[in-house]
Amino acid sequence: MKLAFYGSSLLSAYWNGAATYYRGMLKAMCGLGYDITFYEPDVYDRKNHRDIEPPDWARVVVYDGTTAALLEAARQAADADVVVKASGVGFEDDLLLNTLLESSRFDAVRIFWDVDAPATLLGIQDQPEHPLRSALGKLDAVLTYGGGQPVVSAYEALGAGICVPIYNGLDPDTHHPVALDPRYRADLAFLGNRLPDREARVEEFFLAAASRLPNRQFILGGSGWGDKSMSDNIAYIGHVGTADHNAFNVTPRAVLNVSRDSMAGMGFSPATRVFEAAGAGACLITDAWRGLEMFLKPDEEVLVARDGQDVAEIVRQLTTERAAEIGRAALARVLADHTYADRARQADATIRPLAGRRAVEAGQ
Repeated sequence: MKLAFYGSSLLSAYWNGAATYYRGMLKAMCGLGYDITFYEPDVYDRKNHRDIEPPDWARVVVYDGTTAALLEAARQAADADVVVKASGVGFEDDLLLNTLLESSRFDAVRIFWDVDAPATLLGIQDQPEHPLRSALGKLDAVLTYGGGQPVVSAYEALGAGICVPIYNGLDPDTHHPVALDPRYRADLAFLGNRLPDREARVEEFFLAAASRLPNRQFILGGSGWGDKSMSDNIAYIGHVGTADHNAFNVTPRAVLNVSRDSMAGMGFSPATRVFEAAGAGACLITDAWRGLEMFLKPDEEVLVARDGQDVAEIVRQLTTERAAEIGRAALARVLADHTYADRARQADATIRPLAGRRAVEAGQ
């Protein structure tokens, strides 16, 4: 089954938090028999920050950041049995969606795959004429990488026929335990780009926690934090390439997950970082959000903090032995229940019946 996937970038994780999700999902879907072509625009200087070579499980088409190039790429959807438009492609998203709907065959399955559903819904709920809202009735399904029943209910209320959460997960081939790296030795580390809807929560859960523990060492990774005021016990190291994520996660005594505002508010939205850290066998501290227990068991597989004071207290009391115990339990859990192979089977169970229905409607 030919699948045309239009997303932000498969080859670069630079300012592209969905990269790990795309890679894990599409690699696993290839294993289920999908012939995948991924279309990504050449924007945000990602071409100069590629962190993987074109994989053998997907063909990658990089088109120029021009309207003409976008239209040409979108017209190639006519060759596909399944056409996927992801959220947040980053260049003329509305035009891309409308062109894909026009270009895809009548018998093709058409899907909107939302990799930031809480933010997407917030942006369209008060805009009746928004192009995505107008397109929902023409799509066969909406897939999301989080949000649970609140997101499903919201999309159905807006006109989506089918909405299915396909959560983030783990690719054990890329995220796994490695040797400790002296560059990342610390009591607590956080990795995430500086974004408007996460900055205040990072200030509370990470920066404020560090200021309460002046004799402990903290590491901050990610783009955009260079001019941020922070205490002297924080080492800011900037962008961390995906090749170094395993060492970054496993070397500190613990690593921190901080949800963005919209995802924390909606709940049921584990970030990619949750599974990356657990897959490396790291001891993860996360901010509290609804639905966490669906993925990791609090106090046994993950430690949960309500605010920066909680984070500081956890770090103060956490021993190396306790951290290692939590990391081992988290690794066992994600390998058992949360791999991208599991997620791909869920997506496939949604897509194939839709393809069968489309074929019947087309008289094939």
